[in-house]
Amino acid sequence: MRLKALRATMLVAVAGAMAAPSVSASAQRAQQVQGITAQERAQGQQANAEILRQFGGTFSGPQVGYVTRIGQRIAAQSGLSSDPNAFTVTVLDSPIDNAFATPGGYIYVTRGLLALMNDEAELAGVLGHEVAHVAARHSRGRQNTQTRNTILGVLGQAIVGAVAGDSGIGQLLQRGIGTGAQLLTLGYSREQEREADTLGIQYLRSAGYDTNALASMLASLAAQTSLNTAIAGQGRAAPSWASTHPEPQGRVSRAQTEARRIGTSGTNRNRDGFLNAINGMLYGDDPKQGAIIGQQFIHPDLRIGFTVPQGYTMQNNPSAVTINGGGGQAQFATLPYSGNRAAYVRSVLQTVAGEQANLSQVQITETQLNGQPAATATVRASSGNTPVDVSVFAIAQPNSRAYHFLTVTPAGRGLQPFASTIESFRTITPQQAAQVRARYLRVVSVGAGDTLQSLAGRMAFPDRQLDRFLVLNGLSPNSRLQAGQRVKIVTY
Repeated sequence: MRLKALRATMLVAVAGAMAAPSVSASAQRAQQVQGITAQERAQGQQANAEILRQFGGTFSGPQVGYVTRIGQRIAAQSGLSSDPNAFTVTVLDSPIDNAFATPGGYIYVTRGLLALMNDEAELAGVLGHEVAHVAARHSRGRQNTQTRNTILGVLGQAIVGAVAGDSGIGQLLQRGIGTGAQLLTLGYSREQEREADTLGIQYLRSAGYDTNALASMLASLAAQTSLNTAIAGQGRAAPSWASTHPEPQGRVSRAQTEARRIGTSGTNRNRDGFLNAINGMLYGDDPKQGAIIGQQFIHPDLRIGFTVPQGYTMQNNPSAVTINGGGGQAQFATLPYSGNRAAYVRSVLQTVAGEQANLSQVQITETQLNGQPAATATVRASSGNTPVDVSVFAIAQPNSRAYHFLTVTPAGRGLQPFASTIESFRTITPQQAAQVRARYLRVVSVGAGDTLQSLAGRMAFPDRQLDRFLVLNGLSPNSRLQAGQRVKIVTY
């Protein structure tokens, strides 16, 4: 979560309902793609500002020029434009695993996902897959889908809400939430994902890359998803790519089959060039945005922190920290604070309900939390025919700043599922702040006596060092290392 105040947002993700073309139709479409239209360029440009805000802005590391060249090269294979400069490639300053493209030639990949890749062909495969969604106009099906298919409640980047009902604040949510970037980048169907896989592999072939690269990248994503699930009790959420792109594990074998069917015009993977490019890149949470350490979120500059219970997961997005658990979902964030706690709570609800909503009748209770002034309110919403509680708990600080927890829980539960998390909110000591240190990706050569275990022991993590090392490098416990082989580790 960034230092500056950022408005809490709940955006819309609309699931597409387009039927999947056959493989032959996918191949035909690859040859008959309509070029980028002026309307699509305007649409992508409009979404760009929201995407940058949600994902922490543009990463400015030396990797950007390299990624831009590869992204433009693979995008030019799509038929959207033969001019590589027609595509705007952005590396997002976010530790989460995600990539996407929007109409208008905008292509995005996070530095978190870059770290998981192991060669240039995998980078091209992922970006080609995302461009394929645009070339196939998959977003049009979602834009034409009516309100009954609207999914409310994206807290940060995690879909945590429900279908808008017909009572109370549910109506306000339905009217107040805009489509924006989420509509363009989330919620593809399995059929659309498969078509994008096929087209992406075709782009790999036409660009001269090994067509097996997408399958190996999907395997790494599946392994990362499994690892994050295994350590969920330590407070980490599953990768965003896994939540917005269905079944990475189930798609690996299909991508392998498609690669064999499509064939390859080369075996180019350019592993060394890719590793050279990402060597030294910031890895994981940026201390300037706070960090998740076990069950704790700690922001060293703001000197605040809180703790979630075992079994609850967190994800540190640039605009907020999202929290998920069996009792509901929550967001921790900040907004501008005028000194009026009741007005602050209403401003949080306003971001959910929309500027036109009248929240003057919402009952707000002023209270205290560990000696700090606070205020809270709960309103009833609906998920289809199921009622839910939307609650805000705001804490005012002496430095004219306020923070809040925004929660969605079953009706009648209010803030209770997150009571211990809220009560744990605290000012941290300099010693606790010092725990948050930047980590970096380092490329090292395997020595004659090195083993998987010895290299994993150099990973800057207190737990699961071997598991993390294997997933990071696309290796298995039975992999055999060779002297001189280059691998990635994470160090301070």
